[in-house]
Amino acid sequence: MTPLTSGNAYAPHDRRPARPVSGTRISAPDTARIIADPSTPVFVTVQADGRRRYGYWRPYDPTTGQGGCYVALPTDECDSLHAAGRITLGEPVVDPSRTTYRVRAARTPARPLRSVPARALAA
Repeated sequence: MTPLTSGNAYAPHDRRPARPVSGTRISAPDTARIIADPSTPVFVTVQADGRRRYGYWRPYDPTTGQGGCYVALPTDECDSLHAAGRITLGEPVVDPSRTTYRVRAARTPARPLRSVPARALAA
């Protein structure tokens, strides 16, 4: 049996340095879109000192070679969505040093149907 040169049987063969998937900040509409996507579970972790971090897992995309990492969402954007009632927090999962919540888009009530003018009914 030959020894492994890396010392790790699960080490990837590609040794390129990791680089960020996107160099730009996620915008407010993109943040709302990501949270509203049911196939992308978003979580907020609240540390014992009160610091919050919103994020989700971006799956690996073999065509672009990007992903396979956690992506943080802008805390100020997510806090403003929460304050506006556009997102809700699920049941807490409590650890000694942090609490984690599932973040979901809030269900908005359906708009009432437009009333039909009386003259349209008489015609």
